[in-house]
Amino acid sequence: MLTVAYLANRFPSPVEPYVAEEIAELWTRGVRVVAGTVRLPRMKSSGDSPGHGIDDKIVIQPVSLATLGKALWLCLSRGSKLLDLLVRIFLQGSESPFQRIKALIHTFLGVCYATQLEPMEVDHIHVHHGYFGAWIGMVASRLLDVNFSLTLHGSDLLLRGAYLDTKLQECSFCLTVSDYNRRYVLQHYPSIDGAKIKVARLGVALPAGTILPRRVTRQGSEITLVAVGRLHEVKDHAFLLRACAQLRTRGLRLECLIAGEGPERGRLESLIRNYGLERAVTLLGHVAGEQMDSLYSWADVVVLTSRSEGLPLVLMEAMARGKIVLAPAITGIPELVVDGENGFLYQEGSQGDFVARLLFIHSLMRKQQCRRRMMPSAAEPLDWMRLAARVQVRHNFNRQTNLEAFADLFLQQVSAKTESLLHENFVLQQI
Repeated sequence: MLTVAYLANRFPSPVEPYVAEEIAELWTRGVRVVAGTVRLPRMKSSGDSPGHGIDDKIVIQPVSLATLGKALWLCLSRGSKLLDLLVRIFLQGSESPFQRIKALIHTFLGVCYATQLEPMEVDHIHVHHGYFGAWIGMVASRLLDVNFSLTLHGSDLLLRGAYLDTKLQECSFCLTVSDYNRRYVLQHYPSIDGAKIKVARLGVALPAGTILPRRVTRQGSEITLVAVGRLHEVKDHAFLLRACAQLRTRGLRLECLIAGEGPERGRLESLIRNYGLERAVTLLGHVAGEQMDSLYSWADVVVLTSRSEGLPLVLMEAMARGKIVLAPAITGIPELVVDGENGFLYQEGSQGDFVARLLFIHSLMRKQQCRRRMMPSAAEPLDWMRLAARVQVRHNFNRQTNLEAFADLFLQQVSAKTESLLHENFVLQQI
């Protein structure tokens, strides 16, 4: 039986359900998966651990005394395999002193991870995300003489790219979630063999039934905006609040519901008070997955205002439910949202364009309401857009279809690399 170690930075995580889904899919293919997490998540929500063996996982931090002792011995006995990585940490590249110190710590954590994996005789190590977990997995693969691979999202390339050149050079193959990401890697890391950079799209479950009906908005509101995402600076909810304030000055009565929790909450609460948006904007906090249908049903428009993204699941979820979406034309988003066909895009960072798009959408809503009074059964442009959004997700971002494609691609790559490595080892033994 093929044994694969699958490492995530934090697992299980309610914001990264695809990790558990990929592990479960590999189990269904007869692969023994050794799940691992660098750190335990701060909170664990129910329903995040489907599949066989996922609850029985390796936790790297905190490091136990037993693991610490074994890791020190492994450093003494096999440390020579890591010499070139230590040279990369201290003598090469443009990373900051702080990043170099962290890389040294992650190297030791990689040794700890190798000691925990060694009795399990893994054939391959896969790491989801390209930052610290990838360095840990790479170190472990060196010490255990197995191949390693990784999955890259937009944040791995645009926000957390320290030592990514080494990780890409060392990996046997790399999966990434969009064509944009693949082009980015090939452009910024030209020495990397392009054949080993593969696109494996994520997807969402297709909801049963038809397009979600729109619920009645708060009394006096003309349009309801819904935003879903962690309250983090990169999600730029402050941009959304400024837009809401501008729309109010234009005379548009709106309500805005923001789902998510995070370090920006205090700042956003202050901005809501400063802009006088207490009656228009509601910070909902964390919304459980089983409540998302109810939340999406309130939306006239699902908005995204992030400064950096890969291919956001929230847009896929909204479009699968036939909701109108408005998002920035950045990274891989145009691969999902085709402007004017199945949703709307606005110019990155442009408050004016974002506001203008929302006013345009509102004008289409008003025209649709007027026409329906005269011809209730007539299809309107927004109706066709909602249908096109559902078709896009069904055909290209269907979770089950894409999970099966991921497993096919993953096993094809792992089998080829494992057979190649076994052949190399056999030749070396003969020599």
